[in-house]
Amino acid sequence: MNFLRLSASALFLLLFTGNACMAQKDIQPEEKQIKAAVSAAPENMREGAGVLGYNMEGHLVTLRERSNDLICIADDPGDERFHVACYHKDLEPFMKRGRELRAEGKSSDEVTKIRRQEIESGKIPMPDKPMALYSLTASEEGYDYATNTVLKASPLYVVYVPYATEQSTGIAPKPIGKGAPWLMNPGEPWAHIMVSTGDEVGKNVEKQ
Repeated sequence: MNFLRLSASALFLLLFTGNACMAQKDIQPEEKQIKAAVSAAPENMREGAGVLGYNMEGHLVTLRERSNDLICIADDPGDERFHVACYHKDLEPFMKRGRELRAEGKSSDEVTKIRRQEIESGKIPMPDKPMALYSLTASEEGYDYATNTVLKASPLYVVYVPYATEQSTGIAPKPIGKGAPWLMNPGEPWAHIMVSTGDEVGKNVEKQ
């Protein structure tokens, strides 16, 4: 259970922070960042996904424009882990605003308060239907940039359902077992269903 909550925290740190200190890892060439970023997405959606990644100054920029409905974020060179995520384009105003506020030095509580106010005022549009997010998390050795291969990573699947509650969905607010969906932040504009099997994917994962 603790793994699931740590995965959720890691996911939000990735999406809500903009430009971290680039100290731990080298910044990869654009094409390698793109291939790594889209590895989190379903295979049939990778080619057309837009990608945000890092330029040589460490700033988050658009590396590839999208031709489908997914936006992917490359691994942060300032983070010791490997972590990439892809989400539906209609979530981008919400995600982008979080990154902007973090870059301004706002605390987590301030980010939450400001975005709630801006959602309620209509400044940040939120989707009125479920929207998916896919992510992969691993140690730094979990992805091989030389071969563009996921070696061993933990997937996390998320479906944003704004204002969803346990009563409106029938989904428990905490995981009840391996692979069971659970509802995080129920009742909030960013309420979302979390699904983690606890399994790992990649070339170095032992076959059962």
